[in-house]
Amino acid sequence: MIAAEPAVAERLARSFTTGAGAGVVRAVADAIRATVEAGDPVVTTGCGTSEHAAIALAWVARDSLGAEAGGRVCARQALDVAVRPPGKGMVIAVSHEGGTWATNEALRAARAAGGRTALITVSARSPGASLADHVIETDEQDRSWCHTVGYLSPLVAAGALAGRLRGIPIDHQSVRGLLAAAGTPQDMASLADGIAGRLALSARLLVAGAGIDFVAARELALKIEEGSGLPANALHLETLRHGHLASADDQTGLVLVLTGAEEADVPYRDRARGLLRAVQALGMPAAGILGARVGRQIPEPLTPAGRLQAPEANRLPPMVESILASAIPLQLLAERLARARGRNPDLIGRDDPRQAAAADA
Repeated sequence: MIAAEPAVAERLARSFTTGAGAGVVRAVADAIRATVEAGDPVVTTGCGTSEHAAIALAWVARDSLGAEAGGRVCARQALDVAVRPPGKGMVIAVSHEGGTWATNEALRAARAAGGRTALITVSARSPGASLADHVIETDEQDRSWCHTVGYLSPLVAAGALAGRLRGIPIDHQSVRGLLAAAGTPQDMASLADGIAGRLALSARLLVAGAGIDFVAARELALKIEEGSGLPANALHLETLRHGHLASADDQTGLVLVLTGAEEADVPYRDRARGLLRAVQALGMPAAGILGARVGRQIPEPLTPAGRLQAPEANRLPPMVESILASAIPLQLLAERLARARGRNPDLIGRDDPRQAAAADA
């Protein structure tokens, strides 16, 4: 599934701009703009991997709309939306298969409260589609419970919506080129193997990020726990500096996700170097998923467990490029950690009867 992602993303980006999906993407983008111009909220929502994609959608939509209008866009967990839906405005849900209970309840509650609804899902025939005014179909369904395409596909939809909001359609060839650069070099898998070999010996992992990179950090922590069974926690890189290192030692690994190269991201880079110095003092093995230009500003000795490069093409909006570029590196690292620990990531532990019973419960 990871290897297929560059081609999948290109097909989706083409569909969302000039193909069968272009009309609904345009309609959802128009609804977002109309909602914020009316002074009403736009809430993005989901659960698990889909929640992370929904948070990314909120980031890129805010960025595309500008400071004033973008301030009306936020991400909320689906159960929270189901319990306390916005009284008006719009709810955009992400659900890979369209069958997640809390996400569908959020759509149902939003509609009952008088709001507009949209769903990003694999098919308009999915259960959640009947609860949405607009359905953006992503077509490709994961064959693994440890979702990869199920994460990337709504990110491409988010990029397409951002392009409509900006008036500059997302370029499908740039999307494929960016993802191919992240996933095709043979040494990327070798580097991921090396990092996984170092981190697999840890008792637990901390995953740090800031801004939209915190979305990728959350997804990586989830993939690590699902795929390899290694305890992992995602924390904002500044939050991590405020008390959480008190329980860390040389048995605690760290992965830093840092891709932003814009001038506004300078504080992230400064604080990340400080975090890595603290981690070094504790003897923790640290690795990084770093943007090409950012990586040059992070001294190699601060990531002794290794680093993967999130590519930069500079042909997409920076925030869209950041979240797309980190997707394959984080998935490769999680998959290689599963290998290093002798786990089949596709099953997310459900080959263990207790895990299967827990899922059913």
